[in-house]
Formats: sequence, C-alpha cells, structure tokens
Amino acid sequence: MKLRAVAKPPSAQTTGPHVSPEHEFEAAHGLPEPLPAGEKLLWQGSPDLRELARRAFHLRSLTIYFGALTAARVVAVLWQGGSTTDAAVAALWFAAMGAVALALVLVLAWLTARTTVYTLTDKRVVMRIGIVLSVTFNLPLRSLDAAGLKLHRDGIGDIPLTIGGSDRIAWFHLWPHARPWQVAKPQPMLRCVPDAQHLAGLLAQAWTAVRGASLAEVEAQPQATAPDVRMPRPARSATPGGLATDLLKASR
Repeated sequence: MKLRAVAKPPSAQTTGPHVSPEHEFEAAHGLPEPLPAGEKLLWQGSPDLRELARRAFHLRSLTIYFGALTAARVVAVLWQGGSTTDAAVAALWFAAMGAVALALVLVLAWLTARTTVYTLTDKRVVMRIGIVLSVTFNLPLRSLDAAGLKLHRDGIGDIPLTIGGSDRIAWFHLWPHARPWQVAKPQPMLRCVPDAQHLAGLLAQAWTAVRGASLAEVEAQPQATAPDVRMPRPARSATPGGLATDLLKASR
C-alpha cells in the first residue's frame, strides 16, 4: 500500500508532520518545492555510504556470516572424507553466493545514500527518501519534542527525532531512516550524517529559536563516544499544550 497525502504549501506546515506524495521531480534539491519567503536553509546533506552500509545494512556482519558459512562447509567436506580439492570447490561455491549477496546489499546501500537528502531549515526538518519514487517528510520544529545525537567515527553520527503529540510515521515507511528497535513509536532518524555534532548544534539553535527559549540556556555536554547535547525546557507557554520537552537527549 502506497503512502499518500494531500500536499500543502510548506508555509502551512507549522504543527504536525506532513508527508508529500510520491514524486519524480522536485523544484529544489531535496525539497518538493522551493522554500517559502522568510525560511532559511541551514544545512543539507546525505548519509555517508560506508557507515550506512555498515550500520543500517549490516554489511560487516553479513560478511562475517558468509565467511563462517564458507568455513563450516569446508570443515564439513573434510570431515566427511572429501579431498582438499572438494573442499576448495565447496568454498568457492559458498564464497561466490556470499559475494553476490553482499554486492546486492552494497548496491542497495549505495542507492539509499544517493537518493536520500536531509534538509534543515530554521523552521523544519525535511527528509527526502525513496529509491524508485521519492517521498518527502516535512517535520516542523514545533512538532519535535526531542532529538538525540550519537557519534560514530570521523564525526559521522545519527540524529533520531521524537515527534510530539499523536502524530506517527509508520516504521516501514521510514526504514532505514528510523531509529532501530523503536517500532511501536517510530522515530525518524537522520542516519550516518557527516559532521553530525555540527548539525545537532544547528538543530538545537533552530529549535530554541522556534520555541522561544533563550540560546544562552543551551547546555552542551560532549563525551568521547556518545555525546549529549541538551536543551532546557522553555517556559510554560500561554497556549494549551505549549509545554515542550527537552529537544536533544542522549541516544541509547
């Protein structure tokens, strides 16, 4: 079943997340239409292919798995009295099947990285995903209750987003751009983005500006492996339901 929604102008997206219908052409890179007047582009990028293949598509684990299968097959042939030639033929057969499978996974990861564009503006986060047909998720900053930051190597990291209220995006519509193991309440995730700590800082500042909190109250607590960038709770809003939670939390 295809995910469809009635498109609205970006300027109207001030509360809950919005899904643009599948499209083959875009008016601006990574966006279904040009930014409206007054909205500023802060950052735009795509996942790092190497880390995406490793972490989202588990290429390293699959390589170990097929290597173990090949070794087990060689041991089985020798245990049953086969010659070294028989064992070599069996190893080549299993290695060839494993190589084909790994190549397919790598191509899928490459296509995913190539067709994905994450965009941060001063009003929203936009995720353009999809290999065959693209779908765009518009996530207004006002609709975000929290975000996490988990750094990997070379500054590459993941930034999961928690959507407030009752709005949900199906996990299968997001994958692999979803936080792992969060199926009941899926969290969109900017996955394997370069210079993730810088992006997290931009996101924190933009969220603070939108929510009306003071930038002087932003707390930063960097760590060696999985740094936290925390934001304070803003003052209680005069509008009903205006109390927000921390924007950036530790990603577990």
